[in-house]
Amino acid sequence: MKRTTPLFLLFLLTLTLTASVVGKPGQADVIETFWQKFSAAVRSGNKNAVAALTRFPVGMSYGIRSIRTKAEFLRHYRQVFNEQTDAAKCFEKAKPEKDSQDPKQFTVACPDSAGNEVVIYHFKQTKLGWRFVALDNLNEHHAPFVKHFSQ
Repeated sequence: MKRTTPLFLLFLLTLTLTASVVGKPGQADVIETFWQKFSAAVRSGNKNAVAALTRFPVGMSYGIRSIRTKAEFLRHYRQVFNEQTDAAKCFEKAKPEKDSQDPKQFTVACPDSAGNEVVIYHFKQTKLGWRFVALDNLNEHHAPFVKHFSQ
């Protein structure tokens, strides 16, 4: 009886570890789940849901002050999602592009009025999960984006 107890415990431990590894979704799945939720909120115009999936301050394009609070975000929602691009339309088909150098970041590119994909939405994995963290426009001359993104 004493011999079977350690073997049984080892079996249970192995089973538990296997179940925890198999049960965890891959990072691509987690990004896709977040993206579906975020893009659906933008497409439906649910500003509060979008704000809940946002980390503050939100870095903005060169020359535009960062958005520091939820209240400020709600006031500037149109500027973030409708001024430089039609994000709702873009997000219908856009797919996240993982950062090849940092797996905890991804971007989504949207076209400006001329059709050039220069409006870039930046997302980062935080302690609370994936969050929208910055907006950039590649047409604007600016200092390196890193100062906004890594805050």
